Amino acid sequence: MKKWTKLLSLVLALVFVLAAFAGCGKNDTTGETDGENTGDTAGSETTGETKDSIVIATANEPPTLHPYEHSAIASNYMNSLTFDTFLRTNVDTLEPEPGVITSWENPSDTEWVFTIRDDVYFHNGDKVTAEDLVASMEYARENSAYTTNYSQFWEAVEVLNETQFKVTTKTVYAKTLYDMSSHKIVPKKLIEEGNDFNANPVGSGAYKFVKWDLGNSIEFEANENYWKGAPAIKHMTWRIIPEGSSRTIALEAGEIDVIIEVETNDLDRLEENPEVAVYNIPGTSFNWLILNNEIAPFDNQDFRHFMNCAIQKEALVEVALNGAGTANYRQTPGMFAGATDVNMDEYNPELAQEYLDKSGVDPTTVVFSCICSDDVKRRCGEVIQATLAEYGVTMNLESMDLATYLSTAAEGNFETCIGNCTTSNTLGFIEYKYHSKMIGGSNWSRTNDPKIDELYDTAVQTLDETERMKLIEECVAYIQSICPQVPTYSMNVVRAMDADLQGFEVNASGNTYWHYVSWAE
Repeated sequence: MKKWTKLLSLVLALVFVLAAFAGCGKNDTTGETDGENTGDTAGSETTGETKDSIVIATANEPPTLHPYEHSAIASNYMNSLTFDTFLRTNVDTLEPEPGVITSWENPSDTEWVFTIRDDVYFHNGDKVTAEDLVASMEYARENSAYTTNYSQFWEAVEVLNETQFKVTTKTVYAKTLYDMSSHKIVPKKLIEEGNDFNANPVGSGAYKFVKWDLGNSIEFEANENYWKGAPAIKHMTWRIIPEGSSRTIALEAGEIDVIIEVETNDLDRLEENPEVAVYNIPGTSFNWLILNNEIAPFDNQDFRHFMNCAIQKEALVEVALNGAGTANYRQTPGMFAGATDVNMDEYNPELAQEYLDKSGVDPTTVVFSCICSDDVKRRCGEVIQATLAEYGVTMNLESMDLATYLSTAAEGNFETCIGNCTTSNTLGFIEYKYHSKMIGGSNWSRTNDPKIDELYDTAVQTLDETERMKLIEECVAYIQSICPQVPTYSMNVVRAMDADLQGFEVNASGNTYWHYVSWAE
């Protein structure tokens, strides 16, 4: 077997050569940026007036602007502009905290009474009342293919008065506040009228939707009646720029102001640019090679362990992320309480060979496809592809646009894909990615194991935190023993922007509170 260091050196050399070409002639950007000019660019001449527009580059076009009919991070970026969530997620702790809901009390272990603000208004001018929040919860449940993990926990929900409503859970439920944080507020009147929230995403958020130029850009304007005060940025344009180096060049040329998905091969040069501010913090985005456990050879537990032990995750971080991440060997995010090393695989080529032999699978007969939806995933896939080839396994890489990729994976019409998930706690991650009820939704590995379901269901009904953590750790240890998929890395949250922007806040989950962003005077 060839030395891994030789293979990694060759891959890195290729990456650096490509990055060097991308960096050439950075001031000659005509060929990279031709396209419709929205007129809302940072590169326009200043006239002494305070700037109030911003242009943001993102890699992936959202599959929808609807608040509930998706499980896509790209759509969440847009939803966070137009829709308020019931509760806010603390930027440091990721714990739920008051937002539109200001307080809550528990008459019993299964009853929750929530009180909301009385000064929140929708974009159409209607006041937000408790009826709208109740209607939003019921509307989320109607879209259960995407919302099952947070829209099924209640037995009843009822309006008490204009600013209060009551939720009765089916059982004692430890995730109530977390699940309430996932709900977005939509107008009851528009739900009843059958409004198309993809075409007309009316909420109570800091920004109003203006227009969507498919394949090019999405525009928003400030909600001047926002309950936290009118945002300083009045006009916001999101440009869809799939290619990483093109996003970098556009920022350097002043054609955009912020990059959401920073091309990590360009990270060093951006950090050295005094006109650019870079945020690079540890993130909760958990990435992995997803294996469809319903088909051979991925229905073979030993074969899955073989793949997990054969792949050096640190190499994936270097090649795919240029070091901007942390290697993952656990089956759940390591930064959350409840993670454990028990039964965790490690990089061990000898043990990988033992697992392969034990599986009884002839590696030369294994040929499968791996779906990638962006450049970073493809670079990750190239390293995995080269590693498995050393054992005689053939993995073919297939590129796919995000919307098609999401529907294909959710439906189970794939062999493997490289994906990621962002959560705020271990319990939520287990439910979202491994519980059988999420098959056909977010459980892309299609893991169907009664023991996982039982441990999760018991943990979520346990209010005592110490006992609940014991159950979570037992569940994680068991998941690692069956190895449903191959963890890769946790990506850092990396953002790059014009250094004159201020008030930028992003949390470890990648959520940005755009309401506070402004231009320095």
